[in-house]
Amino acid sequence: MRVGVLTGGGDCPGLNAVIRAVVRKGIEVHGWDIVGFRNGWNGPLTGDSRPLGLNDVEDILTRGGTILRSSRTNPYKVDGGVGKIKAVLAEQQVDALIAIGGEDTLGVAKRLTDDGVGVVGVPKTIDNDLGATDYTFGFDTAVSIATEAIDRLHTTAESHHRALVVEVMGRHAGWIALHSGLAGGASVILVPERHFSVDQVVSWVERRFEKEYAPIIVVAEGALPEGGEEKLLTGEKDAFGHVRLGGIGTWLADEIAARTGKESRAVVLGHVQRGGTPTAYDRVLATRFGLNAVDAVADGDFGVMVALRGTDIVRVKLSEATAELKTVPVERYEEAEVFFG
Repeated sequence: MRVGVLTGGGDCPGLNAVIRAVVRKGIEVHGWDIVGFRNGWNGPLTGDSRPLGLNDVEDILTRGGTILRSSRTNPYKVDGGVGKIKAVLAEQQVDALIAIGGEDTLGVAKRLTDDGVGVVGVPKTIDNDLGATDYTFGFDTAVSIATEAIDRLHTTAESHHRALVVEVMGRHAGWIALHSGLAGGASVILVPERHFSVDQVVSWVERRFEKEYAPIIVVAEGALPEGGEEKLLTGEKDAFGHVRLGGIGTWLADEIAARTGKESRAVVLGHVQRGGTPTAYDRVLATRFGLNAVDAVADGDFGVMVALRGTDIVRVKLSEATAELKTVPVERYEEAEVFFG
């Protein structure tokens, strides 16, 4: 049997751990040939692939990024895309695919399954916004990186007695902002799930200054002020219809400075959150996902995604996994507000 594996969408710590697990179990337990498709869905579209052997994955467990590279290619936006993928898989004698990605990559996997291609999904996103799984790998690393940055910013904020606004990733889900803000002792946390009042933020900031402390405000890139609009880096859209968000941190820092008369600066963590060595938790979770994805292929159980439920790895339908984003519940945010200001 020949099994293909690909990584799509944004890079994420732990991708290589999944690849390693798929290759090792696929070869050592089942005797399969493993083929790595490069650059996300562009690989099976164009036939860009490479064989993956045990030596290829020997030292990749701790590496960030993905040895297969990635892209935001959407084969359903390419003329004859599905036919091209089927032709490539037939030509390379690939019997099944393991697709590692987030909502967009797995959305394609679901549609390909409906169109007769055998695909098993593995959930990846630092935003932790995929439904049907408690956690995605990459999230723990991103939160750890953001928390360390917040820890470091506390000292410089106190030294200069200024407000610092930390913009983190999270297009429509505020999990990174909520977890890193709580872990880092932020004075204010702003998430996309709840539009914020600038007046309320300023009140929290002023309360912090009155206590002789410098405030740290953590804001997700997709957070919105009441009556405001998303801050866009560009109006261009990718193949899945997403625009690039960014700039809310700088806008909010300027508002705070204007309304309080206190110096305020913005720090945008950006892609720093996605790079580097994955945490131990993400390495273990990614490895478990890879091993269980191989089991699903061996069982011929296609159209599913491996997921974490409690401490168990289970299989869920791709349709369930991609039905809706997992966002921060109101009660989770409200319990954090006691720490604001």
